Amino acid sequence: MQPFLDKAVEAARAAEAIIRRYYHGDFEVEHKADASPVTIADIECERAIKAVLSEAFPAHGFQGEELGREQADADYVWLIDPIDGTKSFVRGYPFFSTQIALRYRGELIVGVSNAPLFNGGEMACAAKGLGATLNGEPIQTSNIDTLAKTSLSLGNIASLAASPAWASVGELIGAVHRIRGYGDFYHYHLLASGRIDAILESDLNILDIAALTVILREAGGDITELGGDEIDLPTRSVFATNGRLRDAIAPYVANWDEARDAPKD
Repeated sequence: MQPFLDKAVEAARAAEAIIRRYYHGDFEVEHKADASPVTIADIECERAIKAVLSEAFPAHGFQGEELGREQADADYVWLIDPIDGTKSFVRGYPFFSTQIALRYRGELIVGVSNAPLFNGGEMACAAKGLGATLNGEPIQTSNIDTLAKTSLSLGNIASLAASPAWASVGELIGAVHRIRGYGDFYHYHLLASGRIDAILESDLNILDIAALTVILREAGGDITELGGDEIDLPTRSVFATNGRLRDAIAPYVANWDEARDAPKD
């Protein structure tokens, strides 16, 4: 696993150099069919990531946010979101990250989440069996095991609020110690390093959370879709905990139905 992880970190650093060059710069913003923004920085970052990984692992495939799929039926496939949080990047605040994950025959085995301009820089890394780190230091989830002590973060809640599950989530909000809405990469970094205890999130895709899934699991946490299914390519929602709170929180999201409630492309 270590060679895969090392190259993923190298690829993330290559993207970081491009991000630093364009951040707060003068660049055009285009919009994709779903109205989400894309910039030259997104595209150059993904090309740089692919160049590093392709040179090291020519038989591997890719699924990228901007450049699409290549050899996607290979045993090893890299999942790439070069700038997850392009809206933040465009607006000039540092709440964005580069997400790089490796999937082997359907299993996520490597993850790198790099937020180069947030809080002086945060890079979380993990590979199956090797544990998780944040800025090079080992991390693990919290030992909180009761709702009364739980800090819960909610992300992208518009579709959740429109679902029949929302009333139950409202009850959960009243049962936990603290509610936050950190969103994007940040609440996963917080959860993996023991600073919050659970996350509920909707309206995302696998490229947003593939790397973070590996990191969280290696830090001792658990993560599924809100409906309880395993994280996989069609994933659109997340129910993640420190590994101790799933049974306590699960009844509050029991009404979520992925087929009915998840955002549609």
